[in-house]
Amino acid sequence: MTEKYKETDKMSDIICDDYRLLQVISRFGLTFGFGDQTVTTACASNGVDTMTFLAVVNFIKSNGRVNVGDVVETISVAAMTKYLSQSHTYFVDFRIPAIRRKLIESIDCSARNQIAFLILKFYDEFAAEVSRHMEYEDKYIHTYVEGLLAGKLSETGVNINVLEEKHHDNHAQIDKSLGELKSIIIKYYPSDSNGQLLNEVLMDLYMLEEDLFNHCQMEDTLYIEAVRKLEKDCALRAETLQAQEEESGQTDNAGTDSLSDREREVIVCVVKGLSNKEIAEKLFISVNTVMTHRRNISRKLQIHSPAGLTIYAIVNGLINLEDVKL
Repeated sequence: MTEKYKETDKMSDIICDDYRLLQVISRFGLTFGFGDQTVTTACASNGVDTMTFLAVVNFIKSNGRVNVGDVVETISVAAMTKYLSQSHTYFVDFRIPAIRRKLIESIDCSARNQIAFLILKFYDEFAAEVSRHMEYEDKYIHTYVEGLLAGKLSETGVNINVLEEKHHDNHAQIDKSLGELKSIIIKYYPSDSNGQLLNEVLMDLYMLEEDLFNHCQMEDTLYIEAVRKLEKDCALRAETLQAQEEESGQTDNAGTDSLSDREREVIVCVVKGLSNKEIAEKLFISVNTVMTHRRNISRKLQIHSPAGLTIYAIVNGLINLEDVKL
């Protein structure tokens, strides 16, 4: 097939092209029996966002070599959050316990075999580490994202960078722990064990390692960047709404000095000679919001020039004369 899957490709063809996409199918809640349905048709009939599905399968197909900036523009954050959450359920409740059962069957877990006991203990610690990590993501990161999707910005200064810093190192630790477990089995477990079954366990561990790596890499790149974009969009909407509410809600006060704190800050910046762009950067707002504030100020004060605003700012104690750019 082509290097990049498209909406018009048959769903059955892309699965046959890369067996790893079977993992994606189940986590998106898609079921078999696609017939000759295209990706678009199959996704639509199962309530799955097509572009998010394509972003995930193309990420896996290319081993993470995608233009994140372009892909982020097409992703539904809600669909991606649901996919990652269902992936967590797959790993914690199904895949890792299934390998543990097979591991117990393949090694001698009697008290006299200390190596086997330690291998199982090591595996259980690894499983607990994965579980804690994914529980953190579900409880804190996904909950935060759901708030953003509802239009709610954090009031405590929390953002995706703060949340992501707390768990980023765990991705590397999970990969390291799994690598050590494979190495211990290969190097130190006695050869008189159930060789065929133990080989199968090792294959499962290698496949789990690849699956977890793709999952973590997708979180660290596509998902985090998509959430950062959502944060910016949410903040911009909040700023615009606030400015519009001030403009519409204070019409009755036109011609008076009923300025908001933000409008006073904008006046000080104008008097100091800052451009709209510089004001936006200084106050961490958009240029459009600055322009809205300036319109509100002109309407309320009936002052339409920087010189007039300068006189107003000095008379009302907003700025000292020595700070004025003449």
